[in-house]
Amino acid sequence: MRFRTVFAAGCMALGLALPAYAADPCADYVPQPKPQNVGRDIVGKELDQIIEQGHMLFAVYEDYPPYSWEEAGKPRGVDIEIARIIAEDLGVDARFNFVAAGENLDADLRFNIWKGALIGGRIANVMMRIPYDSAFKCRVEQVVFTGQYAGESIAIAYDKASYPEDKPVPAYFRFDTVGVENDSIADFYISGLARGQLLNNIRRFTSTEEAMEALNAGEIKAVMGPLGALEHGLSDSSDVHQPPLPGFSVGEWTLGVAVNFRYRPLAYAVDDAINYALQDGRIEAIYKQYGLTHQAPER
Repeated sequence: MRFRTVFAAGCMALGLALPAYAADPCADYVPQPKPQNVGRDIVGKELDQIIEQGHMLFAVYEDYPPYSWEEAGKPRGVDIEIARIIAEDLGVDARFNFVAAGENLDADLRFNIWKGALIGGRIANVMMRIPYDSAFKCRVEQVVFTGQYAGESIAIAYDKASYPEDKPVPAYFRFDTVGVENDSIADFYISGLARGQLLNNIRRFTSTEEAMEALNAGEIKAVMGPLGALEHGLSDSSDVHQPPLPGFSVGEWTLGVAVNFRYRPLAYAVDDAINYALQDGRIEAIYKQYGLTHQAPER
């Protein structure tokens, strides 16, 4: 089962459970015990060590087009290209560790950024595609959340022949079939609408990619999920739009990177590289290269 969209809800779901503090999102949080020190070979390397060795390691999610996947043994995807921009700015080569998504973002960060898996696994210098949430960052003191490079939001892809005039909104799915990635934020949202009146028309898939294949094959009429994943799966028979989503308080979020808290200079350098690439249009160009809309992040 894929959980990527879940934190593409994950910390957003946590955000729903936490009070909102406009002035200080960490005001109600009691700091946790400081993490125990572990060997330097476990937690990564300082910026000067990375530059001296000539390469850095990025953790990216496996089998996750259009963001990160391998094709004929070569890394591909939006996050791959952005990671290469970061490495190039630091004057080193980018290397990639393709990782499976865990049950939640806490686990992903623990295994890939600050502690490591119990058996095997590698600590990366940077982890890509980390949803940024000001309340969640208070809960994980071992990680610096930085380098916001894009926004993401929920949209609806649809079969153009089924909706020649009016584009579908959630209320249509009382009567029409809609696909979602199982246990994703879109699944949670649409399952709870109208006191469950849409449940009979929801079709759950292991990924948004699989749901889009079903849409293009005419098996369902619409798919709800992150805009980028929907755009990647469009065909001549389908299109996508973003209607108002009533009661959906987490329908959009900002994406960035994660760095171990011990390596602040590295985190600053990564953020600078991303900021430069946003300003000169290189990140937007990467999204266009993959047929996606780049949504500006909140920084």
